[in-house]
Amino acid sequence: MLTHSRRIGVARNIRVVATVTLALSFSLACSAEQPPAAPVAAGNAAPAGPPLTVEQLAEKVGCKPTIQVDAVDIRTGACKTATGRFFISTFVTQSGKDQWMDQAPEYNPHLVGDLWTVLGARKVLDELRQELGGDLHLTDHRVSSTPAPPAG
Repeated sequence: MLTHSRRIGVARNIRVVATVTLALSFSLACSAEQPPAAPVAAGNAAPAGPPLTVEQLAEKVGCKPTIQVDAVDIRTGACKTATGRFFISTFVTQSGKDQWMDQAPEYNPHLVGDLWTVLGARKVLDELRQELGGDLHLTDHRVSSTPAPPAG
């Protein structure tokens, strides 16, 4: 059971995420639409097929999301499972995801995948990562802090 101060902290985090997501969705909607990124060098190719939706990502972890933002360039859903509360955001373009991450709250870790992010407590993200994959970003959202696999 959450203490009163913890409930206030969770509610504050929810408001911050919703505010950042809403502000960025307006910003992205007003910016010029950019085509998807070109394929990268061999060995770093983007995953095949269309990017996953909020609903598809949520289904992988046993959640039915409550959609909070449904804009052209970004969709965000709130989820709650036995693991905890978290937010799933999906993006149309890599530049849209980068813009969102540049303004995301730095005090919350993110799980980051192809055109999606999950925002939540570290413990929650560690559990979700087993089902979703992705890289864990702890402080600088543009640099993964997930250790690299051992060479060879």
